[in-house]
Parts: sequence; C-alpha cells; structure tokens
Amino acid sequence: MLPSIELKTLDSRIQNLRDYAGKTLLIVNVASKCGFTPQYEDLQNLYQEFKDKGFEILAFPCNQFGGQEPGTAAEIKSFCEMNYGVSFALFEKTDVNGDDAHPLFQFLKSSAPGILGTESIKWNFTKFLVNKTGTQITRYGSNDSISKVRDNLIKLI
Repeated sequence: MLPSIELKTLDSRIQNLRDYAGKTLLIVNVASKCGFTPQYEDLQNLYQEFKDKGFEILAFPCNQFGGQEPGTAAEIKSFCEMNYGVSFALFEKTDVNGDDAHPLFQFLKSSAPGILGTESIKWNFTKFLVNKTGTQITRYGSNDSISKVRDNLIKLI
C-alpha cells in the first residue's frame, strides 16, 4: 500500500500519494535546463499512450543538480506546457537528497536503492516505476531510455 505522503502541485493544490492508489506510477525528478530535459517529450508520449489504462506520471522539479531548475512554479508550468505539451501532474519544486529531501523521495530511495545500494539520487530525470499496490518499485537512472521504462510498464498495467 502506498504511504500517506502530502504532495503539493505547481498550482498549490494539496494532494496525497494515496490519491493515486490502484494506479501504476512513474515518479520523476525533472529540470527545465538539463541535458535530459528533452525526455519530457518521451514522458508525455508515454503518458498519452497509457493514461487511460490506470497510469500516471508525477513530475517533481528539482534545483539540486547544477541549479538546472531555477524558475518559479508559473515559469516551470509554462515551459513544460509550451515546449513539450506536458499534461501529466507537475508538483512544486522539491529536494530529493539531503536533510530536506521530500518524504516521497525518502520512501522511493529506500524502496529502490541505486547501484551498490546507494540511496542518493545522482541527477535529474531519475525515474521510479511503482506498481498499482505500491509494493514493487524499480529505479531508472537519467540515462535510461523511456523505451526501457515502457517495456517494464507494459508488464505492470
């Protein structure tokens, strides 16, 4: 079962991770000025393909890696919509590492450690695929293609 973790959207609406119970989730830390930013296009395509099958993408802008997400909530939302047609959920700017790491990312990192058991997130566009019950979580690095995620997503839907 997914834990009860409060989430705040870019437009300041309060949600809870449990609002997504029963759905397959892809949770991603994102940035607008990163070399991996073009992954927004692949993420949007994946979302369009599977959104009617109980799939959601939850994207969390993060400025912890090279200051690559400097914008305000309005600037981030506008950038994502205008450049990539993003229609999946975008949440407030979030720390994913360190003492102020959001509880969601603390949960994800401990559930799906990285290489050699490390829990820290190395860079933007780290992805976590969560099954419908929240019991199976797979981590993908920034370099992992969306097609790799898609192959595993198909098995979960």
